[in-house]
Amino acid sequence: MVAGSELGAAAGGSLLLCAALLGAGCALGLRLGRGRGAVDCGVLAWLCYDALVHFALEGPYVYLSLVGNIAEADGLIASLWKEYGKADARWLNFDPTIVSLEILTVVLDGSLALILIYAIVKEKYYRHFIQITLCVCELYGGWMTFSPDWLMGSPNLNTNSWLYLWVYLVFFNSVWVLIPGLLLWQSWVELKKMYHKGTSLGKKFR
Repeated sequence: MVAGSELGAAAGGSLLLCAALLGAGCALGLRLGRGRGAVDCGVLAWLCYDALVHFALEGPYVYLSLVGNIAEADGLIASLWKEYGKADARWLNFDPTIVSLEILTVVLDGSLALILIYAIVKEKYYRHFIQITLCVCELYGGWMTFSPDWLMGSPNLNTNSWLYLWVYLVFFNSVWVLIPGLLLWQSWVELKKMYHKGTSLGKKFR
């Protein structure tokens, strides 16, 4: 069991860094979405936060894992991943599945998030194609992060602490399931509207 001081310096610092990235993402997204509807502003805020997490947190994780391992690394980012590693031990040492997924996440998902931000701001025709692709990639990454460990009985997960279970494992990971799921639904609705609009125009000019 984790002692009552589990929300100590390491945990507090890690949560504060995540909150700072969230604040920066929201501020940037709202600035980019100025004059747009509330939904698009919210989507842009999420995408800016998403890109910041991929590049500012997961990018350094990949680098540190390729040149050594998180358990032996120093620095602010390393301390954040060491803290998360208390909930999922695979993040402390070189796990090929995790590192492979994170390489894909940083390069592909991070780039798609930036492209989608551009597509929304500039109202590009390919917005929902990119949005669907990004959401599927995010959901796939989440599934492949946990499914292999679940099939083995979750030997690497520490669920003895409410902090590790409900904050680190459940909350921080379910966000990347819930929001991509909502964005997929939004794309579905918008594509359906486009289809019906196109069908109506086609019938009108027959």
